[in-house]
Amino acid sequence: MNVKDEPIEYVRGFNEFLGCKIDLSKKPLIPRAETEFWVGRAINNIPTFSRMSECSVLDMFAGSGCIGIAILKNIKNSKVVFADSDAECIKQIKINLKLNSINKKRYRIIRSDIFKNINKKNKYDYIFANPPYIPTKNKNKVQKSVLNFEPRKALFGGEDGLFYIRKFLGKAKDYLKEGGVIFMEFDPPQKKEIEKLAKKEGYNPPTGGCEFQKDQYGKLRWVMLK
Repeated sequence: MNVKDEPIEYVRGFNEFLGCKIDLSKKPLIPRAETEFWVGRAINNIPTFSRMSECSVLDMFAGSGCIGIAILKNIKNSKVVFADSDAECIKQIKINLKLNSINKKRYRIIRSDIFKNINKKNKYDYIFANPPYIPTKNKNKVQKSVLNFEPRKALFGGEDGLFYIRKFLGKAKDYLKEGGVIFMEFDPPQKKEIEKLAKKEGYNPPTGGCEFQKDQYGKLRWVMLK
């Protein structure tokens, strides 16, 4: 491992994300520009009426907490539950909430392996998810600096990259309020399989419930599931 290859975000200790300062001292997955782009678009997709009344959000696979914190900063009446399975990420989320001066009444943090410790009685208006989705078979295509320094369990999603996506989509609808929406990041080649999964799990009603969107580079990067 060459220290010279360490990502600049880890060296300086933070990254900017939709107007929020995200500390990276616990070495979570570094927030990507593509993620910042689609989360900004997703926030703009949340109707104005949701901003007037209380808006409940679940940030699954929260990592550094960047997505949920951006929501709390940009949607005044939002409340966010952060969920991640990693103890270091839980610490990182707490650091970033404090760093961005978020009122403690507006959030909860739960250490959970996907939905394992999430109460099914609590339903959400919106669920945001950036699961590990790189196929392990594509490991040799990943930049060395990413492989050597970033947490592998936040990167890889099994042989085809869909291990966590399958588990997530299998249960996520049970935690949505009626009319609720899921926003999820994925790898562009996974579109067809995600479409099949969405249909199988009932996210694709006759009126349409599976909208794929492109990132700033013109690649399919995120999906809205209703």
